[in-house]
Amino acid sequence: MEPRQDIPQTVCHFAADRDPVSKKCGSRVMSSWTAYANELVGQARSASQTLATLTGMQKNRWLSRTAELLSDRSTALLAENQRDIVRASENRLSPAAVDRLQLTPSRIADMVLALRDVVRLPDPVGETIESTVQPNGLRVSRVRVPLGVVFFVFESRPNVTVDAASLCVKSGNAVILRGGTAALHSNIALYRLIQESLCETGLPKHAVQLVETGEREMVGELLKRGDQIDVAIPRGGKSLIQRVVAEATMPVIKHFDGVCHVYIDKSADLEMALRILRNSKCQRPGVCNAAECLLVHADIASSFMPLASLMLSQENVQLRGCERTRQFIPWATRATEEDYRTEYLDLILSAKIVDRIEDAIEHIGRYGSHHTDTIVTNTLAAANQFVAEVDSAAVFVNASTRFNDGGELGLGAEIGISTDRFHARGPCGLRELMSYKWVAFGVGQIRD
Repeated sequence: MEPRQDIPQTVCHFAADRDPVSKKCGSRVMSSWTAYANELVGQARSASQTLATLTGMQKNRWLSRTAELLSDRSTALLAENQRDIVRASENRLSPAAVDRLQLTPSRIADMVLALRDVVRLPDPVGETIESTVQPNGLRVSRVRVPLGVVFFVFESRPNVTVDAASLCVKSGNAVILRGGTAALHSNIALYRLIQESLCETGLPKHAVQLVETGEREMVGELLKRGDQIDVAIPRGGKSLIQRVVAEATMPVIKHFDGVCHVYIDKSADLEMALRILRNSKCQRPGVCNAAECLLVHADIASSFMPLASLMLSQENVQLRGCERTRQFIPWATRATEEDYRTEYLDLILSAKIVDRIEDAIEHIGRYGSHHTDTIVTNTLAAANQFVAEVDSAAVFVNASTRFNDGGELGLGAEIGISTDRFHARGPCGLRELMSYKWVAFGVGQIRD
């Protein structure tokens, strides 16, 4: 990949091959991918040791100052973001991809609010999870500690830069950020702002670092460093996450797909069901917690499907349904097996009519991605059955799938959503970026 001439001079570029080269990057000279990776990791490891000892007040001071700078520099941030939007249009990115990329005054305001929400959260470092006194008088506790160094690889959405930085620093972790090239100007502008606030508030400058190149080789170099990076967190398309999982030499927190379902039970309130479906699918179709499949109980299909047809057509949603769906909505195209497994991230929805709640649960188990699924029902037994039997990271009753979000669930922000069972599941906030250690206090006890 050849260096692009329209990239800001602050961005490092290297030769396309792996031979050592010498390219200037601002005031810095890099000799190779390996040297650059070693520099980033060494600086992050050193910063993490300092971060683990900081008080909550020190970290909150940085979060508050970053929020102030975001508000003060919003015009400049929007201008840098617009450069990315123009390039995205030139490269013919999809409308959903452009939406993920775009910053607006309201989205910057949301970033500011998220930072202030993180300020209000308790400092997790040093929190006692549990404590007991053994018969011999030994006081034993389990205490939260930071993971150490986080490598966060993400695509498109520049607001994630701030979310990741805020959560990692508040939880005592240093973070190396590698954003997508589509958001290059936006990410650099946000990174400069974060560096400024770190310096102003006396926190380690290298607590947050940005990989200042879009070259894919750097991701591979950093993924080799499992002895110095404690966890990798990829956030983006399936191909990115598959690559990180395949190459990582450290644990990975991730989800592959967001194939999320809205199931309309036979007792559902139709107006509520329509409102939840619209929000789940149409509010922001390009995000992982947007609905991709509609399941409708046969007993309510004749009443609900015509309403859904009108709403979906008004929202310009393409519908791909089973034969029974197409009897009620003739303009729907025929759904394939692959459609039911697809995360569209666009205004496309698959649909199926089912005879029983058990059929809906079976469909979700077969085609879903264990991300987010919701039931709309007025029957407590149906709600309880759905919650108990649907094996997803987040299961909702009478609420939009869009609520599977760290900020919406009280985490302040999130660094990603995990569909794994270890070490974290669902939205990953402060506590999901922590490990723990055992601490024991004695008065001279020895083991017999």
